[in-house]
Amino acid sequence: MVRLHKVSKVYKRGTASIWALRGVSLDVPHGQFLVLMGPSGSGKSTLLNVISGLDRPTEGEIVIDGCTTEAFTESDWTFLRRERIGIVFQSFNLLPGLTAQENVELPLLLRGDSKAEAQAKSSLDAVGLAHRANHRPAELSGGEQQRVALARALVHRPPLVLADEPTGNLDSRTGSEIILLIKGLAQEHGHTVIMATHSPEAAVQADRVLVMRDGGIDSEGQP
Repeated sequence: MVRLHKVSKVYKRGTASIWALRGVSLDVPHGQFLVLMGPSGSGKSTLLNVISGLDRPTEGEIVIDGCTTEAFTESDWTFLRRERIGIVFQSFNLLPGLTAQENVELPLLLRGDSKAEAQAKSSLDAVGLAHRANHRPAELSGGEQQRVALARALVHRPPLVLADEPTGNLDSRTGSEIILLIKGLAQEHGHTVIMATHSPEAAVQADRVLVMRDGGIDSEGQP
């Protein structure tokens, strides 16, 4: 599903070079639940950002679902994210003026999907929030907001789901529920999941765990 070959990312700070990623090579097969762990600043979020096209690698090759992205334009990346990738962020990123239903519908409306309403209702039902469809984010708990964000990320059934610290703003019990929900939905619909997290619970649920340090893969192990 995802293949990285010697991917590096360097940020310039004046005359200094900050290596966020150092020659990362990685293969993630279809349907795998992969967890990235490691200390803050180890490169986990940067790795997710270059896979999603939210950031560009300085060097190296990224292949997603058979598509080599080296020559991708911003429009190509936008299309790929809209059609093939779902992203879940730590900060939820819900629009405060829209209801849960409307937040989930939004990516479908942007792509002109005539069944947006029905699909959004189905996605909210899948995360157990059909009864909160008409509530705005401020009326929802943190766990409920993250469920809405998850429903939005999965509403178009993307083959690839990227989750960046999805439990970082949640208490441990709610965070564990979100991890189990992501795993269950991924297994049900065949999503490939790459999750960056500090959560030991996520490592236990994963098919594969990679530990990152200083922009590279430090070790690999099964949970």
